[in-house]
Amino acid sequence: MRLEGTMTQARPLRADAVRNRKKILDAAHLLITRHGPEVPMDAIAEAAGVAVGTLYRHYPTKTDLVGAVLSRHVERMTLAVEEAADRVRAGEHAMTELTALVSRVIEAAAQDHAVKAAAQGVGASYAPENDTRAAAALTELIAAGQADGDLHSDVTVADFYLLLATAPLDQPREVRDRWLTLILPGFTAAAR
Repeated sequence: MRLEGTMTQARPLRADAVRNRKKILDAAHLLITRHGPEVPMDAIAEAAGVAVGTLYRHYPTKTDLVGAVLSRHVERMTLAVEEAADRVRAGEHAMTELTALVSRVIEAAAQDHAVKAAAQGVGASYAPENDTRAAAALTELIAAGQADGDLHSDVTVADFYLLLATAPLDQPREVRDRWLTLILPGFTAAAR
């Protein structure tokens, strides 16, 4: 028998399910960062304080779980770019915001390096809409820096992504800071 006009809607998660999901993601992030992708799912469940069945209800596979952890990291970085663009719109100096943003993203990537390596190892991915949002906000920041005369006119979003991709994430913070101090001026109009 077919019912006409019925719609299936996803029910919102109960409050305890939302809390469990957060605990699972926090524990997965911590353990994967410390031990890599080989950390067992039952160890993640134990660290989260939930039953293994609860973990598997939320994340049926390790790939699903690592993808969720990676998505949360990418969402945080996207928000950081959007917040920097908001501050520039409110009158802050674009180059100051770009420099702080690049430093923050590099530090976050250095801390979450194991999570990203785990994601690659298990084939996890994240929703691409965050890339679109981050690129739009970064485009705005770059345009503001160029309008201020601080960034060279040919600098692009791809250049900033290349900058981030080549950061020495496996080095100590002092080395990463020194690297950024040496590299970032190559983006400025004064350096050309």
